Amino acid sequence: MSTPGPSLRGAVDLSGLVRRANTPPPVPGSVPPPSTSGFVVEVNDASFQQVVDLSARVPVVVEFYAAGLTPALGALIESYGGRLVLATVDAQANPGIAEAFQVREVPAAAAIVAGRPVPLFVGIPAEDQVRQVLDQLLDVAKQNGVTGSLTPPAEGDEGEVPAEPVEEPLPPLHQEAFDAISSGDYAAAVAAYQKAIVQNPRDTLAVAGLAQASLLLRLDGAVADDVRKAAADAPASVAAQLAVADLDVSGGHLDDAFDRLLELFPSLDAAAKDIVRARILEYFEIAGADDPRVSVARRRLTLLLY
Repeated sequence: MSTPGPSLRGAVDLSGLVRRANTPPPVPGSVPPPSTSGFVVEVNDASFQQVVDLSARVPVVVEFYAAGLTPALGALIESYGGRLVLATVDAQANPGIAEAFQVREVPAAAAIVAGRPVPLFVGIPAEDQVRQVLDQLLDVAKQNGVTGSLTPPAEGDEGEVPAEPVEEPLPPLHQEAFDAISSGDYAAAVAAYQKAIVQNPRDTLAVAGLAQASLLLRLDGAVADDVRKAAADAPASVAAQLAVADLDVSGGHLDDAFDRLLELFPSLDAAAKDIVRARILEYFEIAGADDPRVSVARRRLTLLLY
């Protein structure tokens, strides 16, 4: 089974799902074992807003299960000592949440970082593989200014998501960018990260943040069906193919984005190649150098350049 590392949070803002969450409570199904630390909580359509809000301060892993299955990630999440929270979801009883994460089969896991979904894996891989993905998720969260940690709840409050995490302060420009992203002002976030890079060209978190904010800015207001139709209608259009590649990256489909642009690359003139190359390098920053998909795409790009 595939266990790619986390990608940039998707372009879909989960607050929209929260506003539509008016379905009845889920029917009884498999129930996860009780949490010993308070870092594991069962959620449904009605309570989902709580974990979406919490994801602005600490990454939330969302584990989807169904009748006959028992959530399996609780002990591993608790081993992170409050740097992660696990929200377990009965996918059959809460189809709205499953649809938001594009879950087609269970068990599956995704995450929420700053209110936006991050695909993780389908199935439950070996513990060492899951831990590697979770470590990468923490890196993605840090790049997006989500650096909080939670303290265990008081006795008698088990099962409630802790409300008061302790957060590390961000550098001023990073905080400015994060606040702008949270309010949907992606242009302001881009400007803040650009200022941070001018002040410190070695600020790798600002470089990654700029790539992410730029992607969100390009996708702001885009309609997925329109973007994909435009790309299908104009397969030689650099702008159309870049737009659909952005959409793929936002949904975690990094391989699709790389394949699309690298297959187009040889047919382009020098100016267009520079544009596509710059966009691919931006995707490298979004995914992170440790992502194996980046390594494969980097080798392909190098061969095409030389």
